[in-house]
Amino acid sequence: MKSALDGVHRAGIPGVYAEVRDAGRTWRGASGVADVTTGRPVTPDMRQRVGSITKTFTAAAVMQQVEQGRIQLDAPIGGYLPQLVPGERGRKITVRMLLNNTSGIPDYIPYAFPSLQAFPSLPDVSPKSLDDNRFRQFRPAELIQMGLAAPPASEPGAPTGVYSNTNYLLLGQLLEQVTGTPAEEYITRNVIERARLRHTEFPAGTRIKGPHSRMYEAFYGLIDPPRDYSVYNMSWTGTGAALVSTMEDLNRFYAKLLDGEIVNRSSLAQMQRTVPVRALDGTMIDYGLGLHKVGTGCGTFWGHDGTVWGAGTMSLTRADGKRQMSVAVNLQRWNKPDSSGKPQPHPIDYALSTLYRQAMCGDGNAEAENASQVPAFVP
Repeated sequence: MKSALDGVHRAGIPGVYAEVRDAGRTWRGASGVADVTTGRPVTPDMRQRVGSITKTFTAAAVMQQVEQGRIQLDAPIGGYLPQLVPGERGRKITVRMLLNNTSGIPDYIPYAFPSLQAFPSLPDVSPKSLDDNRFRQFRPAELIQMGLAAPPASEPGAPTGVYSNTNYLLLGQLLEQVTGTPAEEYITRNVIERARLRHTEFPAGTRIKGPHSRMYEAFYGLIDPPRDYSVYNMSWTGTGAALVSTMEDLNRFYAKLLDGEIVNRSSLAQMQRTVPVRALDGTMIDYGLGLHKVGTGCGTFWGHDGTVWGAGTMSLTRADGKRQMSVAVNLQRWNKPDSSGKPQPHPIDYALSTLYRQAMCGDGNAEAENASQVPAFVP
């Protein structure tokens, strides 16, 4: 495992760290630096902005309310949030469609970050919005409105979903509506504390508390050298991707979730009913209710991945709970585009693939049944 971590660092990631659990044994390792200026090393216990892994926490909180009868999975969202999702759309889109990304509501991110709107036509994109919004305080309702105002990605309930952060901001507002408590507070009390996670939280300000790495964003070569975005106002992503955690906490969380300790077995079965969903990078993933399904030659894994500016994290747990991996890197969007604007493969991609295979299967030669099922980092 250490050699695979070193390979990721040599390929171009400043710092990478991981925790792997196998049948009661735990291995932790790190390679590289947390600060390219000072040379401060990364360590396995560092805190990380874990991006869309937050979605599993939000989904679990929603399922708790389903268990208590306050939310119905197949009820229209307009019945709960008529002001946010009015009219025919509110009648057609269900809570389940928000959870599994089949609502057809587009992602708001290109509209909150205007200079990203040309994505993936990368030659026309600029990183200006990343800096303009570093300290901006967004309201969930304004972000949701950006997504709802955009052309629909598909019809509600389409067989193939389209990944959208707007869905999970709506789920945060749903939680607040039915519990009378801000969603972040509810998730903290009923998911994070129930799992006894000691280093996981929604950040109170722009900075991460505790030991952490700087987080370097390359933005497809447009930021050169990559710029540190570890200080950032995470209101732009909220209940979709704002959590800070550690690799130890993530493995603990997914172990408890898949063992029926966060939601009951019936809820977990619902969370593991997957549909094909097109991710933000265009790949297809098997997506349940806040969970990815990843098939490998050594078993089926469940979990999530995520990225924010400068930080990428992946956490996967085998269906039997005996093998887990959580991996963090402190550089994002390292792939430079070709003349058509398509991001090109980079040695980092191959090094990470090797690391994931070893972490999941314990064998550098173990291949995924379908390489496209191993998720790329998505916000």
